[in-house]
Amino acid sequence: MHKKKLSISPAWVFRTDDGELFEPVLFRLLESIRDTGKLTVSAEAAGISYRHAWNLLKRGSDVFGLPLVVMHKGQGTTLSALGEELLWTDHRVKARLGPQIDSMASELNDQVQQLLAGQHPVLRLHASHGYAVALLPEFSDQLEINLQYRNSEEALTALNRGECDIASFHFPTCPERARDIMAHYHHQLAGNRYCLIRFVTRREGLMMRKDATVKVQSLAELASSGLRFIGRDRHSGTRILFNLLMRNAGLTEDSINWSPEQEFTHTAVAAFVASGMADVGFGVEAAASQFNLDFVEMACEHYLLLCHEERLEQGDLSSLIELIRSQAFVDRIHHLPGYEPDNPGTVTTFEQLLAGNG
Repeated sequence: MHKKKLSISPAWVFRTDDGELFEPVLFRLLESIRDTGKLTVSAEAAGISYRHAWNLLKRGSDVFGLPLVVMHKGQGTTLSALGEELLWTDHRVKARLGPQIDSMASELNDQVQQLLAGQHPVLRLHASHGYAVALLPEFSDQLEINLQYRNSEEALTALNRGECDIASFHFPTCPERARDIMAHYHHQLAGNRYCLIRFVTRREGLMMRKDATVKVQSLAELASSGLRFIGRDRHSGTRILFNLLMRNAGLTEDSINWSPEQEFTHTAVAAFVASGMADVGFGVEAAASQFNLDFVEMACEHYLLLCHEERLEQGDLSSLIELIRSQAFVDRIHHLPGYEPDNPGTVTTFEQLLAGNG
């Protein structure tokens, strides 16, 4: 089997009215300037000459009418307000598009493999966005995985239609809250004999900038504060969890000062908050840590992998279970903030898990 993997990365191209182009390397340059404060070091890190770097920044200033950096005599270089905004916009674009692009890359690799080697076993996994599940394709030397990011409802629908082999599903470790979440998906769960493969637990909660002047510790405080809040899209499992937590706190959606935008990934929510476009977000701790945000836990979840009973004994499922049980994979989980191995590879049922016997 051909083992080389293709990846896809988004890249901005600025084009002025006169047809002038800005190279994507500009963003690597701006990020390095922010981190190091030195233009010479940043140019080297971006793989361009000092003269090229200086010309890029000058062209940017000419086009926008504002400088991208501020030079401090004897004290290095910092990003201007415009430079910061451009860099954060780049982060938000990548956070929003990343999972969709990863899904496209997975489809492309699957098609290429079939062209090169003919039909071969590929495990089709439809999963909601998460940092642990995103690690699985890295272990493709052990198992070929076609990972498609879908919300929980879409993933369950695909599993029931036979469009994927495994679907992810997540609900709180608190049995009472778990039953409420399962009731939401009753129309898809009822009548299907699923096997649950335990995978990880993860923490979800509120995220805020460390330098925020007003911080909240509860949903009630969030509602009374009037702070700008950014949430996930309405069909995501995380948004359904958030709405449940709101109801349990005696709050309605209207009690929150929602941003008009809805984000499709945890990473995008965190980037939105970190860039100052919202004051508070809700998502997994790993996303908050990625953008150096404060985190207040609101719920802990089981993140599970579901398959139909008759599929469990097939070879590729056995390989997946062996993979997520492996010490190499468990070690990677331990390095994800807010994630813990959850007896990975143990096969159980909803009833056993809710009863504490899973």
